[in-house]
Amino acid sequence: MTAWPIAELLPHAGEMILLDAVLEHGPEHALCTRRVPNDGLLHDADGTLPAWVGVELMAQAIAAWAGCQARETGAPVRLGFLLGTRHYTCNVAAFVPGTELRIEARRDFHDESGMGVFACRIEAPGVLAEARLTVFSPPDASALFPSSDTESRHG
Repeated sequence: MTAWPIAELLPHAGEMILLDAVLEHGPEHALCTRRVPNDGLLHDADGTLPAWVGVELMAQAIAAWAGCQARETGAPVRLGFLLGTRHYTCNVAAFVPGTELRIEARRDFHDESGMGVFACRIEAPGVLAEARLTVFSPPDASALFPSSDTESRHG
């Protein structure tokens, strides 16, 4: 397995990259990690990371999976969109700083148009979050933004 820097796999930049690394990836899944920092863009005033951020962590794990697939074939990393989630559950109200989260995205469905459904989990000692996420990564995202340069908006 090739281990690319996370910034080379996601169409995000700066503080919006919430994952630390891809631990493993394959044709059907990616397993990523995030050590919850003491503060950050999405943290609450008490320093915790709200559990609802788990949906974005899951979405970024899916993006990391797609980035790994693209990198393996020499294709560029594509822009993707989170369309929705079903049944997001989390047994904690927030992720505590210092906690090492393991975020897994497992592909249930994916088609050539770019639609996909992934079963996702976040696990850590005493932490379990689960959801199914629906995503869309069009083959040509520039067609969605005809009057602007997609790369400059998301690079």
